[in-house]
Amino acid sequence: MNNEKSDLKRRVYQYALTIIEFSDILDRKDCGVEVISKQLLRSTTSIGANIIEAQAASSKKDFTNYSHHALKSANESKFWLCLLRDSHQANKNSANVLIKETIELANIIASSILTLKGKRKF
Repeated sequence: MNNEKSDLKRRVYQYALTIIEFSDILDRKDCGVEVISKQLLRSTTSIGANIIEAQAASSKKDFTNYSHHALKSANESKFWLCLLRDSHQANKNSANVLIKETIELANIIASSILTLKGKRKF
């Protein structure tokens, strides 16, 4: 289990780095792209920060709370990525790869939350 936590931390960290690189190549001359890019950076880095906080939590309730925040940030990140893709402000293929990773991370986090709440079906 410890290895899974470490893998998730590495994965969300790498994801945030990739989003930073993705954001750096966007055309920020457009005010809308600038705003969306900043929102995307906030939400994606929040995923990792909340995962770190969850894994350092002192109680199951705190762990669940931080995990919920990470999941909400993942959902928000998906929204911003889709918006950039569908408004043709970002490379469609690059955005789709990032959206796929965002969905996978959200699924991992959601599964963890369901397991904690005892609602996971095997």
